[in-house]
Amino acid sequence: MQIEYHKWFSERLNREMELKVYGNYGKPFLVFPSSGGAFHEYEDFKMIEAVAPYINEGRAKFFCIDSIDKETWLNTSASDEHIAGRHEAYHNYVIEEVVPFIYQHCQGHQKICTTGCSLGAFHAANFYFKRPDVFDSVVALSGIYDAEKVLNRNYGIQQIYYNSPLHYLDNISDPEAIANYRKGKIVVCVGKGAFEDEMIEDTAKLKSILKDKGVEAWVEFWGHDVNHDWPWWRIQMPHFMQHVLD
Repeated sequence: MQIEYHKWFSERLNREMELKVYGNYGKPFLVFPSSGGAFHEYEDFKMIEAVAPYINEGRAKFFCIDSIDKETWLNTSASDEHIAGRHEAYHNYVIEEVVPFIYQHCQGHQKICTTGCSLGAFHAANFYFKRPDVFDSVVALSGIYDAEKVLNRNYGIQQIYYNSPLHYLDNISDPEAIANYRKGKIVVCVGKGAFEDEMIEDTAKLKSILKDKGVEAWVEFWGHDVNHDWPWWRIQMPHFMQHVLD
């Protein structure tokens, strides 16, 4: 398996950002780390090992990026304005720096699948639903999709509303966006085991919103032994990848 490490200074974030690429060919998967995680987390927790057959067959290529969650959603002392501003900068970093890098690496424009576990699932879903023109699929595992739960407080500004999928999706009426969702492949999964209660609630709400809008999604609630933890995510991710790649 080809593995590459890249680092550059992001003018949008005013800091250096790192990422790793796994594989030569195939559909690009953009991986968001879990809470406060880094670009090497997916490898550290053996997720790359779990999806290696798809990479080695040349069917998938993984781009694992850094987060700035400690400056934003996990920064309990920060104001709503600070969080929204830094997340907007992160959004611009992903769309204006990482996505062009993926295009260049893949030698052409390709639709990208977003994915992540826990808080990474929040990011994966949020980026997919905000930019279905760029991303055509999402695999979100054990995520919270309500920004107030992520922040552990009520928010008071519009910018955070537009990064809270359960809120803005419920009110979205743009026919082009909805048409893109209907063409896309949406996978959302959660277990019923330890530390999954809030994720179960949000996954059920997301399923209901998408159904009401006529958007097909593969939503699964796994068993009571399925905890909010990496051993299960290592099983879930390769299980759902075939659906994205078909």
